[in-house]
Amino acid sequence: MLLNVQQRQALIKYLLSEEKKDNDSADSPCDGFQIHDPQAEVGGVFTEIEMGELYFCLEQRLVRVSGQVIELTAKEFDVFALLITHPKRVFTYELIMKLVWNEDYTFYSKKAVSNHVSNLRRKLKSAPDSPDYIINIVGVGYKFEAP
Repeated sequence: MLLNVQQRQALIKYLLSEEKKDNDSADSPCDGFQIHDPQAEVGGVFTEIEMGELYFCLEQRLVRVSGQVIELTAKEFDVFALLITHPKRVFTYELIMKLVWNEDYTFYSKKAVSNHVSNLRRKLKSAPDSPDYIINIVGVGYKFEAP
């Protein structure tokens, strides 16, 4: 990621505050989306997101669904971190390649991103009725959306 922890936290808080301003309704899809900044035992601040059954911690590189730790590859975690820390923002295949792989997207195909996201979605789907957190925007890319 290109931002440090404090910058990411500020961006997330800004995005959520703007979202609340835009969606002043009781049934907002961001309801239940909480960001926690507890002090770690070693004195550092963690970037944590908790939403229903989903728990995400950036610094620990930890994802849990229904209390079960989800084993992700490095790229799967990085893609998920990018999407979850910017809810509802659509990321194009090219932008994901640039931000996660740090490479020019012309050297890779959209299939590389699609394969990683497909594996990520499968791993996050703990039960058949569990929500899809990553939404495909056909022909464009992906976004994270709260169920």
